Amino acid sequence: MNKTRMEAFSDGVIAVIITIMVLEIKPPHGTTLHDLRPLLPVFFSYVMSFVYVGIYWNNHHHLLHATQHVTGSVLWANLHLLFWLSLTPFATDWMGENHFAPRTVALYGTVLLLAAVAYTILTKTLIAHHGMNSTLAESIGSDRKGKFSLGVYLVAVLLSFRMPRTACALYALVAIMWLIPDPRIEKKFINESHSQ
Repeated sequence: MNKTRMEAFSDGVIAVIITIMVLEIKPPHGTTLHDLRPLLPVFFSYVMSFVYVGIYWNNHHHLLHATQHVTGSVLWANLHLLFWLSLTPFATDWMGENHFAPRTVALYGTVLLLAAVAYTILTKTLIAHHGMNSTLAESIGSDRKGKFSLGVYLVAVLLSFRMPRTACALYALVAIMWLIPDPRIEKKFINESHSQ
């Protein structure tokens, strides 16, 4: 099965997610800078979520670049990822509107954690389909960065009930770790092209 359709569908869903998030930011009724102040938590939660969705879009692109073709199980694993990402606008809006209250930060982190689990499942499904000797499998390796991220998310969700600001700092830390697209796949393709 060709991967192009899956990639186009995923790009469309991610574009809609970003659009929904920005539409949740309602302009204030006043015209002064002071009137914007109550929107700061909403804006900060939007920025963090925009970065996260952008990271997923970027790494998803790299992942599919190393993919030759897809199967039904890959399509379902991809839909699983898109499901959790599609909850990002709701979690973002709830957290921002409630000024990072503990339960909202916990839900936000849970969505991030489950999206990361879904991405891991997608990666493992693609590797199982392409084989352990594939470019994808060799570039992902043991995936220490991914496993570390899952651990940080879990700790942050647990911390969010007592220390929501610390939890948000941990969410931001994981985002910073992934801001640069996963270089393992790019390096593998560059090395292969030089050796030919």
